[in-house]
Amino acid sequence: MKKALLALSAAALTAAASLFVFAPPAYAATGLHISGRNVVEANGQNFIMRGVNHPHVWYTSQTSSFANIKALGANTIRVVLGSGKRWGPSSDVANVVNLCKQNRMICVLEVHDTTGYGEDGAAATLDEAVNYWITQKSVLAGQENYVIINIGNEPIGNTNPSQWIDATSNAVKKMRSNGFEHMLMVDAPNWGQDWQNVMRDNAQTIWNADTLKNTLFSIHMYSVYNQASTITSYFDAFQTMGLPLVIGEFGWQFSSGEVDHETILAQAQARGLGYLGWSWSGNTDPILDMATSFNPAQLTTWGQRIFNGTNGIKATAKEASIFSGVTSPSASTSASASPSPSTSPSRSPSTSPTTSPTTSPTSGGGKTCTATYTIVNSWPGGFQADVKVTAGGAAISGWAVSWTFANGQTVTQMWGATPTTSGASVTARNVSYNGSLAAAGTTSFGFLGSWNGTNTAPTPSCSAS
Repeated sequence: MKKALLALSAAALTAAASLFVFAPPAYAATGLHISGRNVVEANGQNFIMRGVNHPHVWYTSQTSSFANIKALGANTIRVVLGSGKRWGPSSDVANVVNLCKQNRMICVLEVHDTTGYGEDGAAATLDEAVNYWITQKSVLAGQENYVIINIGNEPIGNTNPSQWIDATSNAVKKMRSNGFEHMLMVDAPNWGQDWQNVMRDNAQTIWNADTLKNTLFSIHMYSVYNQASTITSYFDAFQTMGLPLVIGEFGWQFSSGEVDHETILAQAQARGLGYLGWSWSGNTDPILDMATSFNPAQLTTWGQRIFNGTNGIKATAKEASIFSGVTSPSASTSASASPSPSTSPSRSPSTSPTTSPTTSPTSGGGKTCTATYTIVNSWPGGFQADVKVTAGGAAISGWAVSWTFANGQTVTQMWGATPTTSGASVTARNVSYNGSLAAAGTTSFGFLGSWNGTNTAPTPSCSAS
């Protein structure tokens, strides 16, 4: 949350300009890309972002936040980085990407140093942000299925916001000329809120600057958007233009005159728009923290609302298919499965490598499934496991995986399945979006657990319906 945003006058709400209707955009075919107004994966499956912002550059030791945010249901995490102009430079991008992939979330990476350029004298230019991305190209190349590059956070303040047009066009062109094929995300001026509609009215210019036609526009919604009509009219404008939009930051209505988060959540769900709330923890103004002191067991009012409320993350998020190997029927090849995760530095010291998976036996005809249980990370007192479910020779509409812990282990958090426990016995059943599998189709779920002394991997059994 930027304090300058709260100071905008009510008159800003009335600023408007003419809308133009454009033909629907084309799209690139590499990794995450735009199709129409939608973000889609390489296999053509729609992906709707449901996640939060994490202030990594200021709290680099809080890497456990990746797993905690995932455990609460998020499918995307927007990670704050620094270019070195004001914060950082963030030299741990490869590890950040691995943490996103390990925790099965799409990774939006952003340079925060550009915040409020033209009004904040310490801010970096978008061109300087691009120069930083170029230094990181070697670790980002090949990650197009997993990473969206948000070139610069809120890159222009309220002073001469029209400079945003050339600065953003040139930044997009420079990224492409340097070989970046990732989806790009561009933030609006006016500290991200676009209350003078510069991004809205010049979005087509930015779109045209992208040779891959793979740019996503990001609006940040705070106190300017305290009325439902202001929110819906902005969404309507991009819908009319046929251009892609995401709510890259927003807060909640903690007092009269603040952002109407209820309308944002409801409209995002109704329109299929992605959203990323601000922010997980560590704000200087803690009213915008979702978790107190980065503790997922101490969610604030805002945290409870965005994760567990109506149209919130837990109710609406669907994991990217790249992590489960699910391929759309029209795709000619399978999407790649999630990579082998490395040990997270948040778990210090590391105590054991990834263990060999245990797999349930395959049963006979009819509707069947198998399950493979793998411990992907372990640390003193805790561990993370992944369970892969594979349908047999016939399509299934639901599954349940059961196992019995031998050493007193317990499940503490689970995502992608609904657990029930009875003593050492655990049964995990599919959730609404991953129960139906084609013959030989796969999906996965994961969980965090506790252990003490020994952590033998159990052999799971799988039943299908």
